[in-house]
Amino acid sequence: MKLFDQEAESQLVIRLYARDETAMTYFYKNYHKALQATIWRIVRDESLAQDVLQESMLKFWLSFPAYDSRKGRLFTWALNIARNLAIDRLRMARQTSQRSQPLTEELTSTLTAASFNPDHIGVRDWLTLLSPADRQLLEVLYFQGFTHTEAADELQLPLGTVKTRIGRIIRTLAQAVG
Repeated sequence: MKLFDQEAESQLVIRLYARDETAMTYFYKNYHKALQATIWRIVRDESLAQDVLQESMLKFWLSFPAYDSRKGRLFTWALNIARNLAIDRLRMARQTSQRSQPLTEELTSTLTAASFNPDHIGVRDWLTLLSPADRQLLEVLYFQGFTHTEAADELQLPLGTVKTRIGRIIRTLAQAVG
């Protein structure tokens, strides 16, 4: 795949802003293989990669008025759309597979009896080694199941601060525990 030269890309962008469907066809013919290969590397399924490619081309077309050539090349913008949609599809598939497996009654009782409880190994005792702010962060992340972003929002902290503190907390606990 060869990127368009600056002049050709500028002309293509002008035509796309004008909603010229032949310009979209031209873009697709030149870049669909590279986009599909990138999508496939993420989803690892040919059929799903084709679906995501079609969805990304639709999103590319519909959201093209938001494209700003000062922020990056046209192909890079299209690649980001495709990559993000592929990642979103993987996340949806994981969530669906996690929710779609009903447990039988006997399996549920077996799992309940043998399920993991952090108190069994003294995890909550380790929290006494931490400051109240660090303890609160760990409780939100590990006991309430928040993501780093959700914890940052909940505790009104910058995301970078949350990640830095988690790294420090893990090192502290690792040294203390053994």
